[in-house]
Amino acid sequence: MNRRDALERVALILGGTVIGGAAFLQGCKTQEKKTTGFSLTKDQIAFLDEVAETIIPATSTPGAKAAMVGSFMNTMVTDCYTEKDQKIFAAGLTELENSSSHMYGKPFMDITPQQKTSLLNQVNKELKAYNESKKDGDPNHYFGMMKQLTLLGYFTSEIGATQALRYVAIPGKYEGCVPYKKGDRAWA
Repeated sequence: MNRRDALERVALILGGTVIGGAAFLQGCKTQEKKTTGFSLTKDQIAFLDEVAETIIPATSTPGAKAAMVGSFMNTMVTDCYTEKDQKIFAAGLTELENSSSHMYGKPFMDITPQQKTSLLNQVNKELKAYNESKKDGDPNHYFGMMKQLTLLGYFTSEIGATQALRYVAIPGKYEGCVPYKKGDRAWA
């Protein structure tokens, strides 16, 4: 008997306390068979690190590049996205590169941080317009996926949780109402 079977049987014995033993064990794996073998190259991961760093730059705390958000995005898109969304995400990398070349005559990796910010702000306006007119069944926008993965990857990383957010490894008693001063970091 393997571990998966044992956990499923324990879940069944506990009367469903662990809801969906198989889903619990598989995490976010999609039910579709992966035929595409989707994976990003090191250059594409570095590209995503730059996009993420533009969204969450280093300030008094490390930015998204230090949290290796590009590698996180690769893992999430590979393991959790449907083939359709994987294709949209991959096409979005090309779209961003083309937009950079069109606007600045240079690849995204070669433009200045201010130009990267300007480009991503323009793409974000397109995302907002797309979402306002989006109907049920319309595909996701690539930049929406990139932004969501950037935030998820950064704030669930050790750097994001311990340096960008307030973090207590072993908290004391629960306090439902704590004083807040404007500018305080959120709790991890």
